[in-house]
This record gives sequence, structure tokens and C-alpha cells, in this order.
Amino acid sequence: MNFKYNYSLVLFLLAMLFTLLWVGIPYLFSPDSESDKSEINDSFYTSPHNPLPHISEEIAGFDLEELVRPFDSLGPINSILISQHGELLSEEYFKGMNARRAHNIKSASKSILSILIGIAIEEGYLEGVDQKIGDFFPEYLDEQADSAKASITIDDLLTMRSGLASTSRGHYGRWVTSNNWIRYALNRPLTGTPGVDRIYSTGNTHLLSVILTRASGMSTLAFANRYLFHPMDIQVAGWDRDPQGYFLGGNNMALIPQDIDKIGQLMLNMGVYNGERLVSGDWIIRSVKPVTGRGESNNYGYLWFRRMSGDFHKVYAFGNGGQYLMILPELDAVITVTTRNSNSESTRGYRSQLFSALDRDIIPWLAANYTPEKVL
Repeated sequence: MNFKYNYSLVLFLLAMLFTLLWVGIPYLFSPDSESDKSEINDSFYTSPHNPLPHISEEIAGFDLEELVRPFDSLGPINSILISQHGELLSEEYFKGMNARRAHNIKSASKSILSILIGIAIEEGYLEGVDQKIGDFFPEYLDEQADSAKASITIDDLLTMRSGLASTSRGHYGRWVTSNNWIRYALNRPLTGTPGVDRIYSTGNTHLLSVILTRASGMSTLAFANRYLFHPMDIQVAGWDRDPQGYFLGGNNMALIPQDIDKIGQLMLNMGVYNGERLVSGDWIIRSVKPVTGRGESNNYGYLWFRRMSGDFHKVYAFGNGGQYLMILPELDAVITVTTRNSNSESTRGYRSQLFSALDRDIIPWLAANYTPEKVL
């Protein structure tokens, strides 16, 4: 037995063990480590695409236009656009709608606001999602004895967990006819626990718009044009303002359907559009991570919804009356749907019909025509 050789081997193994303990273990628990990222990333958005489930040859043989044409008779739908692998495959307009006509996307604009908040954080205008709203509204919150409101965070607003009573639905009319939308929203009572209870309210997203303006020194529209819309050649045809001149955060923005599709492409490509990074991929992932929801089929992140469509995950923006921007990362696809919203009350019943038609026909067709080689 060569004692000298074995002694050297033992010293080498001890040195390797020390290196592992000194370097490897801290790495495993580092916030930037891959093991930690796996907890916040959604594999369907970031992992290589897995083999698709079996698709019937019958659906694969259909022409996409044959499957889209019946949507004309589906409730109030007036446009549907379908893209895959960055190519617009189908673009249909009904009921007087056309490609150059801008459409009010209602609360689907909340999801665009989510992107803008991510950009504002990355550009240094905001400290982060844990920043408290008391920093931005001293003239309103200093006059209130309730310090819990000042401690509401940007994260709470993004996830509809401010705890403030809603300004939406039955309260919306009174809110938007008030002479100060900011004061009205902040004066709503705390009917939930901030950071815990989800209470859907456009008041939350309007506060985000005001925060963005006050932090950046630009109107929300000017900020959006500079960092998002102009780089994507998107034109906002209309956007409401409050009595103080702040753009309405999360409602009444008008875009043409092709520009809505562009937002979907940006989300699909992890914040990159035409080769230019506009928002970080980390923010995209964080935005679609479920935080609250109504069961497994309808989860909510940073102003984005999530649900399953058959075997596939779908991230989507939703606006009253049936305005949808749907992203299917596993299929490298985007679906845009708009509806007539002059009488939105009559459109609520069509949602299940829309999802059924998409799940039955369109999404299986996209799965059958998915080509891994075309994924960027």
C-alpha cells in the first residue's frame, strides 16, 4: 500500500469538500441561483417546448379560415386575429369593424399598465414592487388617520390586494363622476387586508397610473409612448383622463386589433419586440405568476389572468364586454378578440361559448400546426 499516495488523495478530497461547502452551498441558496428561479419561473413559459399531446388528423386537415368563419355568429364578436410563430395567420372583421378602426379594449388595458410598471422599475423611476404608496400621495394620506393605507404597496395594487373597497362594477359610475378620482379611491374603506384579500377595483390601477406619472414626471401616455408604444409602432387612438388630467389606469384605451396583437407578441417573446428588449423577461414571468384567483382555472398575477385551454396554459388580458388578448406560450401563438361594447351588459353570456369554440377548434388547430423549428 502506497501511504504517501493515499494521504495525498485524502488531502485532495478534503480540499474539494471544503470548496463545495464554501462555494456550492451559498450558490444553492443565492437569490440569483437557478434553484431559486425555478420557484418563481413557470416552466410552460421558460422551458423547451415538450412534445405535444396527440392531435386528431381531422382537425389538422381543416383550413384555419373554415374554423374562424363561424365566429361571426358568436355573440358580439367583431374581430378575431390569430398569430403563430410571429406570423398573422387569420384576421377577420365582422359587424362593421375593420383593420384601421380603433377599439376600446376596456380593462384589458390593465395588463398593458402592468408592463409599464415593470419598465418604470427597470428604468429606475420606481424602487420596486414593495414601495409604499404613501410616498406618492402625501396630500391625501396625511389627512387620514389610517396608516395602513399609506403602507399599501405597488405589489398590492398590481395584484388587486390593496384592501380598499372597490370602485368597479356598482361603484364605478359614482367614482368617475366624482371631482377627484384619486381622493375617492383612497377614501374608500379598507374592507380587506392589504396584501391578502383580492378585491377587483379599477381604482387600484388608476392609482398605479398616477404613481407612474408622479415618479417619472411624464404622463402615463407620454411614458408609454417613449418606452413601449413608439418602439412597437403602436398608436393610441383614445384614452380617458380623470378631472386632474391623469390618464385612466386600467380602462378605456383604444387600439386597433393589430396593435393589440403586438402586445401579445411582446409577452410571447419575453419582453423583446423586433429584436429590441423593451421589458425584462423576469418581469414577464413575474407578471404571469398566479397570486390570487378563483380556483385552478382562473388565476391572477400582475394584472394578467391565467387559465388552461385543454392541455395548454393561456395567459390573457380581459376587458369588459369580451375584449381579449390571449397568449399561448407552448404553442407560440397569440389570439386577439374584440367585441362591440356599446351595450356590454348583453355580452356576458357569450364568454363560455367563446372559450368552448377556441378550446374545441382553434387551439387544437394551432397545436397541430405548431412547428418547433419556427420558435424564436
